[in-house]
Amino acid sequence: MVIATSAPSCEANRSRDLGGVVIGIESTAHTFSIGWVDGVGVPGKSVSAFVRPVEGGIHPREAADHHAQHAGGILRELLSDEVVLSDVKAIAFSQGPGLGPCLRIGASVARSLAFQIDVPLIGVNHCVAHIEVGRERCDCDDPVLLYASGGNTQVIARLDGRYRVLGETLDIGIGNMLDKFARAQGIPFPGGPKVEKLAMEWLSENPDSTLDGLELPYAVQGMDLAFSGLLSAALNLVEKGMPLPAVCWSLQEHAFAACVEVAERAMAHAGKSELLLGGGVACNDKLRAMCAGMASSRGGSSHVPEKFLCVDNGSMIATLGRLQLLWGSPTALDESGVKQDLRTDETPILWN
Repeated sequence: MVIATSAPSCEANRSRDLGGVVIGIESTAHTFSIGWVDGVGVPGKSVSAFVRPVEGGIHPREAADHHAQHAGGILRELLSDEVVLSDVKAIAFSQGPGLGPCLRIGASVARSLAFQIDVPLIGVNHCVAHIEVGRERCDCDDPVLLYASGGNTQVIARLDGRYRVLGETLDIGIGNMLDKFARAQGIPFPGGPKVEKLAMEWLSENPDSTLDGLELPYAVQGMDLAFSGLLSAALNLVEKGMPLPAVCWSLQEHAFAACVEVAERAMAHAGKSELLLGGGVACNDKLRAMCAGMASSRGGSSHVPEKFLCVDNGSMIATLGRLQLLWGSPTALDESGVKQDLRTDETPILWN
């Protein structure tokens, strides 16, 4: 079934000059970042600090303490190198979804700064920010988004004025799954890049390798995904003595194939020819190649922004904040509370 929809125009967004800078503050999880976009939406530098646990995963309270400790220094660095406060027209911040203690640090910094320089405050949806920065940078108008990150795995399309989740993980995000697997092998956070490196090494040394003996469960459930079974089966393969690089290769092949399959179904269902990747796992070259191959086979196109815009960053928050300021209204102070469980489809898409 093909669903007709009017596509928002990136060109229309860029033709509107805000006449100043929008600062964006990102603090949903392990990253605290402040970045900006200029009046026509071109992202500038993001200054970021990252929580890197020595062992285990991210503890929300410890991450929030990290963000609070680094916020002042990051803001000073941005203002000394990139931005003049008199040019700032608005302060945007991640209102959700994310870890509550971390979100509250970013929101507090945003409120204080907006009050101090007397500019509008704009709370934005973190997931939608990934979409909009990708659309703006890749010049694609109406894509299906494969959003693959640590905390989220969703396949999203714009239908009837909102971004609708057509499929998503039923348990853990794909990035979280890769990190859990890596952590069990003694690989520190973030584990995804090391898993990718080991998989590439295995394939380089075994170019004719097959998945015989490395089979993992099917992760697709209708239009949704489930990665816990993949994780458990991959851990079992390692325990049985299979080479770690081989298991890393198999884990990527199975997990990414599942994501691409659901993305292709979404493109067919929604009648769209563009695929956009977002989230930290979109930095993975194997996933990028698989998406490009699928889109090409359908006569479509696959897009992915620069890697620094795939991971969480302040510039993507500023990108969405600019759009909301142009096409909507600022966030009132009494409505600026964080929303840990904010859904992608709760944000109206007013720009067109």
